Amino acid sequence: MQSKNFLNKKIKVTQIKSDSKLNPRQKSNLIGLGLRGIGTSSSLKATLPIIGMIDKVNHVVEVSVE
Repeated sequence: MQSKNFLNKKIKVTQIKSDSKLNPRQKSNLIGLGLRGIGTSSSLKATLPIIGMIDKVNHVVEVSVE
């Protein structure tokens, strides 16, 4: 994900895969993003910390610009 393209824009993050095989730190990132299970989504403002969290779990989530 290129952070400069999304910075300060509204993005929608959706969990598309299970978190059962993730390590505890990655699970914490999902919770921090507001995702609690497959199919849940949250709308967030794209800041550098949020983009960093998404990068750690990019294989489990899908991101779209609103």
